[in-house]
Amino acid sequence: MNSLIKKAINFNKSVQEKVIKINKNIKEQVMRFNKKIKINFEGGEISSDTGMVIYKEFDEQIGFSKTIKENLEVEDDSADSRIHKNEDIMIQRIYQKLAGYNTDDASDDLRYDPTFTKILNKEGLASQPTISRYNSRVTKKTIKSCQKINEKLQDKIYQIEKPKHFIFDLDSTNCETYGEQYGSDYNSHYGSNGYHPLMLFEGITGDFLKAELRSGDVYTSRNVVRFMGPILKKYNKEYPETVRVIRGDSGFAVPELYELAEEHDTLYIIRLKENPKLFEKATEYAMELSELCKIDKTGAHVVYGEFKYKATSWEIERKVAVKIERPAGEETIYKYTFIVNNMTLRPKETIELYFNRGSMENYIKECKKDLGIDIMSSTEYIANAAKLQEGVLAYNLNNWLRRTCLKGTEMETMRVETLRTKIMKIGSRVVRGARYITFKMSSSYPYKETFWEIMNKINKIVITA
Repeated sequence: MNSLIKKAINFNKSVQEKVIKINKNIKEQVMRFNKKIKINFEGGEISSDTGMVIYKEFDEQIGFSKTIKENLEVEDDSADSRIHKNEDIMIQRIYQKLAGYNTDDASDDLRYDPTFTKILNKEGLASQPTISRYNSRVTKKTIKSCQKINEKLQDKIYQIEKPKHFIFDLDSTNCETYGEQYGSDYNSHYGSNGYHPLMLFEGITGDFLKAELRSGDVYTSRNVVRFMGPILKKYNKEYPETVRVIRGDSGFAVPELYELAEEHDTLYIIRLKENPKLFEKATEYAMELSELCKIDKTGAHVVYGEFKYKATSWEIERKVAVKIERPAGEETIYKYTFIVNNMTLRPKETIELYFNRGSMENYIKECKKDLGIDIMSSTEYIANAAKLQEGVLAYNLNNWLRRTCLKGTEMETMRVETLRTKIMKIGSRVVRGARYITFKMSSSYPYKETFWEIMNKINKIVITA
């Protein structure tokens, strides 16, 4: 019986090998489902990511790549002799992320893609081994220069459109790891191994203001004062006429952060963890809720209030807004929310402003799911920290385009993943002439009008420096 099985296996292998050989020689094939349809690979030079030219045009208008080239710092004695400069590799990886090619080795598949080679002005892209060598050259100085680049570009965008208020949304997230990455550790809150980066978004625009990679086992507020200090100092100095607010959950409820905000004329709304003293302070509001519940025993009820409170670790009293609610159908369960703040708003308005921070979770989700910002595949900690900074810039290049040039279009609120299918992933045939290279896109492309509208808005951007 075993010999018969072996013969059958060998026969199947020989058949498969013959089929493979035959398929390699096939130049054209008629489809069985419709014999009037033929397929081949003789369409000429084709690209599937032609819409990336929109991002490159926007890049050129705001000086995105130019700012990277002028400010990126990498310790490299042989930089001048390299075909692929350090700054070019970084820009390439940012564009790869935007188009959905999140891993380093994706560059090998894109190496001679017509769109990528033209927008990056290269004969061929940097290969995965070249990128790996770049990873080994980055240092802490590189990380700082990336943050400086992001700040400089953010200032340029504010020339186009500056918010009247800045809401500094603080949060942290988990970047899972699956190898021997240095600094990766178990985080009990997330129940997995990884890194625990600190992130800061602007709550109105969704701009990614700053990020810092941290070990996986650190507490949420670790290094938050050092992290926020330069931001508050900068915005207090350069945008003194604006209202500035720090918003964060109870993981950031540390007195040093309140003191930092007060020092730099910045407002804050930060949730406090429940404790007996806070419950005691809120007694009168709990009694008010009880009276409402006596009248209507099954309906939902809520009350708001505020009081002065001084925790043991605080040097001064601070104002705390409280929300107490009883969900519909419950009789004895009260839900409390305590927010320490220095706002002049009413308690209800303060609480509502705090809960608007939920949009930040969507920003982080977009970074991780659509841009692969959480892919930390390098063994070296500093290389992964550099990848995080590239993710910040990739997210921002898209978000800045979205909020300045997609405004008023049907794509204004679309995430990166959706924008790829709408404007990035456009197929085209490349026609090379004596003077021009033309990307001929489909005449049946459904978003032609929007495409030209975006391009017109980009061309109208004026930035002075």
